[in-house]
Amino acid sequence: MNPVSRSVQGQENLNPDPSSGAGGSGPLLSAAQRSNLLPLTAAGYAWWRARSLRSLGADFTLEREAALFRALCRPQAGQDWLDVGTSAGFYAGVLARADCRVLAVDLSAPMLREGAKREPDARIDWAQLNMERSDLPPASFDGVTVGATLNETRGPAALLAECARVLRPGGQLWLMYLRRTGGPLQAVFERPKAGGLNFPDPAWVGRHLPGLIRTDGLSAGAVQFERYVKGTDPQGAHGAAGRGVWETL
Repeated sequence: MNPVSRSVQGQENLNPDPSSGAGGSGPLLSAAQRSNLLPLTAAGYAWWRARSLRSLGADFTLEREAALFRALCRPQAGQDWLDVGTSAGFYAGVLARADCRVLAVDLSAPMLREGAKREPDARIDWAQLNMERSDLPPASFDGVTVGATLNETRGPAALLAECARVLRPGGQLWLMYLRRTGGPLQAVFERPKAGGLNFPDPAWVGRHLPGLIRTDGLSAGAVQFERYVKGTDPQGAHGAAGRGVWETL
């Protein structure tokens, strides 16, 4: 796997733009992203993550979520995967146990420490990185997982573009996010001071992934699971039977 240097969290963003002059300026963080920089948030994240989907109307345990991901994406031993916004390392751990090599990235150093503690696997590399604009080489991963990070990022379109850029032809993108429902709570949490969250519509997500084909899109309450494949026939990428898999889990 391509080595990635660890950045130092000492400013509002991790990946400054060299073209912007001295010191550079990258994408600012949302309030939700900044809250993840706190050690207390990292310490309690795994507890919250295990209960979050049920609280959002999806009858999902972590075991069922992992089973859905494995059934649709079928990660293979020896593949290179990128886990974007890894937090406590849930998807990174699932991939490592499938004998994949994983680069788990997050804005938060405390989250990365928590993930490494919970998933002490030599197949996982941990790196502090902002995926709204990364320096990762293009076409360097067989798969990318994004678990809820799409809701928290300041620039969801930029994050999706980066995920697509680093995928190899035929590579998979797995998304789990809260879709737009038009509910009053979403309107509250979209306000900058209340979190600055965003709740994309699945059609909006698809428009921002040109060159990728959606093979599966499954909803449970406000939670959306989607699988995309880069530049290949979805029938040739074993992904057209998502609804049947959903019903049997």
